[in-house]
Amino acid sequence: MTRTTITHPDKVLYPEPGVTKADLARYYERVADVMLPHLEGRPLSLVRFPNGLAASGFFQKQAPAGAPVHTVEVPADNDRGQVEHIVVTDADDLRYLANQSALEVHRALSRVGALDRPDLMVIDLDPPEHRDLTVLRRAVRATRDLLDEIGLVPFLMATGSSGYHVVTPLDATADFDEVRGLARAVAARLEAADPAGLTTAHRIADRGDRIYLDVGRNAYGQTAIAPYSPRARPGAPVATPLRFRELSRVAPDGHTVASIGRRLARTGDPWADIGSHARSAAAARGRLDRLG
Repeated sequence: MTRTTITHPDKVLYPEPGVTKADLARYYERVADVMLPHLEGRPLSLVRFPNGLAASGFFQKQAPAGAPVHTVEVPADNDRGQVEHIVVTDADDLRYLANQSALEVHRALSRVGALDRPDLMVIDLDPPEHRDLTVLRRAVRATRDLLDEIGLVPFLMATGSSGYHVVTPLDATADFDEVRGLARAVAARLEAADPAGLTTAHRIADRGDRIYLDVGRNAYGQTAIAPYSPRARPGAPVATPLRFRELSRVAPDGHTVASIGRRLARTGDPWADIGSHARSAAAARGRLDRLG
């Protein structure tokens, strides 16, 4: 495949700390070995800022016309018909995303060939604006412990934004309705155990100062921020997979495009074996129901 040429390489995409389009391309190349396995076979959506973070951006599901990358047609769950999503296969595809000024990459929770059967479940712990990290981290641990108790294997990611994701790999035997039902039941049980600290209320006005347990990504056609994706936020933070023992040391936006290379050289990818821990959503729901 022809190597993607980066147009306008000196265009500043992140005014603070001055990350250019060429810098973003180098970042994607640097993380390709660890990022690509988490994107393999997954329809992607992009958050693009063609003129940088200082200007306006937009969320894009439909692949740009003539995109020199693989695409897949995904049947929409409404009257839109088919949506053609990008599917990346190699480092040059990531260079293409950089050339599109993609400051965020969001991935489907299912893969081509089984688009209606997710192999991931995501619980997004989204704190209020003035978050207390001690309280947020306690909620993350409670989520981990409950998932452990029902036989799932939780993985942790600092989102590069304000919260953390707790992600569990699944064996893709359940459809989205079943998985979303499981995620909702897990969130409801966590909320019942700590109603003063956690909420499943969708409306912001109803949450107060509680941490929102967001399970809305667990639905057909939805996407979630991908591991090692940059975020469209000042400072160029990165969605960073963590080990749970790192939780107390790494803030949700604790790593950036400038620091992630050093981290990977030191620790590698904590999610490298996530696929080998896939479990049954139906079995987990049965265990959860038996808890009473």
